[in-house]
Amino acid sequence: MIEIVAYALGVMYTPGPVNLLGLNAGLNGQVRTSLGFFVGVGLAMLILLLVFGWAGAAWLRGDMLALVGALGCGYILYLAIKVARSSINLSAVRQASRVLSFRDGLIMQLCNPKAMIVTLPIATIQFPAAGIHDMSLVLWSLGLAAMAFGAPSSYALVGAVVGQRIENPTIFKGFSLAMAALLVWVAITIGYEHVWLPLVSGGL
Repeated sequence: MIEIVAYALGVMYTPGPVNLLGLNAGLNGQVRTSLGFFVGVGLAMLILLLVFGWAGAAWLRGDMLALVGALGCGYILYLAIKVARSSINLSAVRQASRVLSFRDGLIMQLCNPKAMIVTLPIATIQFPAAGIHDMSLVLWSLGLAAMAFGAPSSYALVGAVVGQRIENPTIFKGFSLAMAALLVWVAITIGYEHVWLPLVSGGL
């Protein structure tokens, strides 16, 4: 069962759109106000694990996964624009308006192909192989959802530590633009790997 945790850690805690947004929130002093976003991410993972664990992946056709990926890319680009346009006021950084919400975290993670990469193998292969079902499935899903909550949270804490050492608002703005650019790159990468290639290989 340690393989399940190791796999989840390896995928959840690598840089991705959700974790990059968490990092940006930390840099902007918005760790507390972004807690709803982190909860939304964790809830989305819980939903995916339970749905795939109980229903399996039989109903998820390849073209449906491409559609979900396309929706996710669109939402990532929307958030990238939101991050790029955000302004930083260091004198009121603790009262900064919330950029990320519970809805952002929930929708983005539900439409995030990376979340599918985590949940599908765990729920449809690793859980059955380890004899995890019924109530144990719920408990394991809750634990993995807590890990999903911790991924962007940890990035946000790192960003907060780094952000406290920076006093120039221009540098903060540069970080926001860099995060936005990374999000755009992630959206393009996801779109190519999880939308374009499956459609082309499927002969569409």
